[in-house]
Amino acid sequence: MSEVFPTAPPPTVTRLERDAVPAEIVDRLRAGAIVAPADVATIDLTGSSNGPGAITSFQGLLTNDIEKPGDGAFVYGALLTPKGMIVVDGWAARLGPRVRFTVPLEGRERAWLILQRSVPPRLARAADRTAELAVVRIAGAHAVAVMGASGLPVPPVPNHTMEGVVAGVAVEVARTGDGAPFVFQVTVTADQLTAIRNRLIGAGAHTASSEALELARILSGWPRLASEVDEKTIPQEVRFDEIGGVSYTKGCYTGQETVSRLHFRGHANRQLRGLVFETDPPAAPASGWTPVTHDEREVGRVTSIAWLPDGGGSVLGRWVGLAVLRREVEVGATVRAAGREARVTELPFDAPRVAPA
Repeated sequence: MSEVFPTAPPPTVTRLERDAVPAEIVDRLRAGAIVAPADVATIDLTGSSNGPGAITSFQGLLTNDIEKPGDGAFVYGALLTPKGMIVVDGWAARLGPRVRFTVPLEGRERAWLILQRSVPPRLARAADRTAELAVVRIAGAHAVAVMGASGLPVPPVPNHTMEGVVAGVAVEVARTGDGAPFVFQVTVTADQLTAIRNRLIGAGAHTASSEALELARILSGWPRLASEVDEKTIPQEVRFDEIGGVSYTKGCYTGQETVSRLHFRGHANRQLRGLVFETDPPAAPASGWTPVTHDEREVGRVTSIAWLPDGGGSVLGRWVGLAVLRREVEVGATVRAAGREARVTELPFDAPRVAPA
């Protein structure tokens, strides 16, 4: 594999135990709002002499379209290898001559390496701002109301970002679209994090840990680098079509040939599905057991597991999970995963909403 486009890290199972996310947090996701720190890295790409080089360069790398939506765009996408495999995924915010790419912390070095080696300095320059910036995310059915009450700037439409100043603190606020595991992303300098978080709590948000965002991600059926995404994952295998992570109308980008050919001429052999573990009383799935079997044949691997506390909804008080399975395994099938019987379900889960009501 080229050093310019390194592979993703070895896959591990993301696991949230019974005490990771309290039932109260699940209730807040369903009928309230939470604010939690995001375990992410932040990399800025700015056009040389404030020109459009950053947008043009990033457009040639990202699976999604950041050019057509115009200034203020906020989109999810991934950087791929030339063969169409995911290297790192993240959220890209476009403001003026700058693109800010927020990626999982474990994807920091891969994103940095690609931008350093793929973007000519005469067009744009990258800056790793992870140490100086802090990011919190707001999720839950009442996230919009809480943001409005906090006095923070609120992008009027989904998939947009904007800058503003509140109580003398400069902030960047981005808003996602339907189906995302969080509703707003707020970026501030690290020394202002407490002030902004307290403002959100004062407006009605419930403080939560990053594990709460992980639970929201699993319920939304959203992929995670190093769990759902391994070194051979292509976007369509982990729901990029469903979650709006790839554009089929933009110009060329690295890895586009594989992604487009699969979209127009074929289908992915693997797909991301949900698992609802059926044991009663609900016994914990075994640790370290990743293969999924169906009719005594291995058909995929478990990628994420979480305990969903009892707090209302159809799959609460159970263990749930995500798995990348062979296409022929149908929704409703009973499989053996992590040493337990589980039912294959569509995504997102029929569980508390994590998007605006």
